Order: sequence, then structure tokens, then C-alpha cells
Amino acid sequence: MTVDCAEPRVLARFWAVALGYIERPPPAGFASWEAWFTDFGVPEEEWDDGAYLTDPEGVLPSLSFLKVPEHKVVKNRVHLDIQAGGGREVDGEMRWERVVEAVARLTAAGATVLHEYETGGRPDHIVMADPEGNEFCVL
Repeated sequence: MTVDCAEPRVLARFWAVALGYIERPPPAGFASWEAWFTDFGVPEEEWDDGAYLTDPEGVLPSLSFLKVPEHKVVKNRVHLDIQAGGGREVDGEMRWERVVEAVARLTAAGATVLHEYETGGRPDHIVMADPEGNEFCVL
């Protein structure tokens, strides 16, 4: 999955926290991405044009964050759900406590709360925005 953004490293750091991912290590034979960029002649002003995350277990898909000149202007057509609560089969109070803890952690990492939704008079999920305004749900 690739995310267009204004600040790839900032957004990648946020999503690493949100998803438990890590920065993708540099290719074999290179001590750092800067060494790889230098070896392949990538101009220094382009070094911050992308950031890459990987699942620490190597199982889930990798994520790319690429710098683009335009900013987000409308609601996402695709978004992620952070399923922190454990699903509706989990006791409602326990599930909501987990959601609230995840929201606090993500807010500290740079997200903002947009709206809290209820179902049947009980809290159900929270819509948040990442540091560049991309919406996602915590449920």
C-alpha cells in the first residue's frame, strides 16, 4: 500500500506507532539508507521524498509513504480500521476501554479525534485523522 503525503517520514512514524510496524531496513550491504542513496546517486534533496515501513514479523504488507505536491482535499475513499477493542464479541466495557487506550496512544503520536459514534446508545467506534488528515477508525 502506498500513501501520498507531504511529509513521508512524519507520517511513517505515526503509522509505525498505529500499526506496530518498523522502518524498513536498508538493503543488504548498506549500513543506512543514506549510504544506499549515495551509492545510487540519489540527490540529497530527494532523500526525504519517501519512507517505508514493514511488519516486524515479515508477514503483513509493507507500506510506502511518498511525497506529493498536492494536499488532501476530500474524505478518503479507502481507510484503515485499527481494531484495538477486540471485536464486538468482547465485553462492551472492556472493548471500549481498549479503544480509549488506543485513541490516547494515537493522539499522543499526532492523530486527532474527529467523531465518536454510538450504536444502541453505547459507544462503538471513534473516527480519527492522522497527522495529514487521513481518516481512520478505532474500534
